[in-house]
Amino acid sequence: MKIMIKYLLSILLLSSINISFAQNKQIITKEPKFKPPVVKTYLGVNQNGAQVTVDEGVQLVSLPLKIIDAKNNQYTIDSYQFLYRQKSFIRDDETGKKEEVFTISADRFNSTPLPKVWVDNIRRRLQKDEQLYFFDIVVKDKQGRSFFAPELKITIK
Repeated sequence: MKIMIKYLLSILLLSSINISFAQNKQIITKEPKFKPPVVKTYLGVNQNGAQVTVDEGVQLVSLPLKIIDAKNNQYTIDSYQFLYRQKSFIRDDETGKKEEVFTISADRFNSTPLPKVWVDNIRRRLQKDEQLYFFDIVVKDKQGRSFFAPELKITIK
């Protein structure tokens, strides 16, 4: 009799465990995958690959970066990286000749236009063959979804 009671209790215990692990069959709806809109990056009227004069570059560096789609909707910039490729010269100790070299200054920013200290430094130094390069541009749409915008590289001619 004791064996029979133990056997029944074991079966009862195992069946209650089985019931507690049963899945709730709820319908899970998937959110559609976000497809970012096709956008273009502008600094003034210039797009990636633009070549501008020194005077134009001096004016452009203080302008805000703009991200616009085909319907002329503007997107909020969350962050971006900016790189200034600056030309300078060094004297070769052996030959005594001046050699052209490039150095870079770069940082990540959360607002546009660039901070005043960057604008002032670039305006004072800007010269032919230098580059203004905006990349890793993260923008948000009206629903708060983030996506990357195309890079923008402007060369001073």
